[in-house]
Amino acid sequence: MSQVYNEKSTQRFTFAVNRNTTAKRAGSNTVVIATNPIPDSQYSVGQTSLTMTVKEAKVLQSFLNDQLSI
Repeated sequence: MSQVYNEKSTQRFTFAVNRNTTAKRAGSNTVVIATNPIPDSQYSVGQTSLTMTVKEAKVLQSFLNDQLSI
């Protein structure tokens, strides 16, 4: 299994992970956080997304684990 894509959505966000364990090319392993537009909502207007490498996502995960465990 070399290509893995997984997605999880909430009302406001879609989280996606795209991993290719055999690819050596930069950008082949990414995490995307995208907003889901909700009409008349102050939280999510329009659609925007943030793409990061899996390595960057692990740093974010560590930061969130540290801060949210308090």
